[in-house]
Amino acid sequence: MGKRIISQRRGRGTSTYRSHSFKAKAPVKYPSINTVKKGIVVDLIHCPGHSAPLAKVKFEDGQKGHLFAFEGMSVGTEFNLDEGEAVKGNILPLNKVPAGSFVFNIEARPGDGGKFVRSSGSFAKVVSKLEGKVVLLMPSKKQKIFDENCRVTLGVVAGGGRLEKPILKGGKKHYAMRARGRLYPHVSAVAMNAGEHPFGSGRGRHIGKTKAAPRFAPPGRKVGQIAPKRTGRKR
Repeated sequence: MGKRIISQRRGRGTSTYRSHSFKAKAPVKYPSINTVKKGIVVDLIHCPGHSAPLAKVKFEDGQKGHLFAFEGMSVGTEFNLDEGEAVKGNILPLNKVPAGSFVFNIEARPGDGGKFVRSSGSFAKVVSKLEGKVVLLMPSKKQKIFDENCRVTLGVVAGGGRLEKPILKGGKKHYAMRARGRLYPHVSAVAMNAGEHPFGSGRGRHIGKTKAAPRFAPPGRKVGQIAPKRTGRKR
């Protein structure tokens, strides 16, 4: 009898696969709508739970929070919320952002604090405006439509080029993955033994069967393409 495959073990929620969210410094989101109008950067910090540096900010009403730093931000940088010009660092609703601007930390719904485009060096581009909606070109090169009242930060997330520096030693990669709570090293299914994965064993690295999983396969066998709309070579 084979062993439990990774997808089964992950579902148990043990410490090996649990997210290290307790290491994060603080949640990163915008303050409530219409509560404050100005803020200032108090400090720039590193957070193990985020790929981008965080900015510790203080708002004009005295409350503090954390936002993603943008390229060019420094301690003492001031920014506006929900008002002011469309300049780098300001947090504005999409209806006040001109077409062609770079934005990040985009709200999925007005007031949720930001859900999209939050990794280091990433940005989205304002393409066009419709009636009550704004079209953005996402980092995936796909276009997505947002409500015009969703707030964004103008600019590019700091920390770009993070992946360009090569990792020369296995230990560096080990500790990098450990800090993020990622399973490492990741072993390909076709490289495993037959008792460890349905795609394992065989001569050479090939699956030896269709990648589409049987519709009513039990846990441990239902791997690969789950109920695919189409299979085979695209012609």
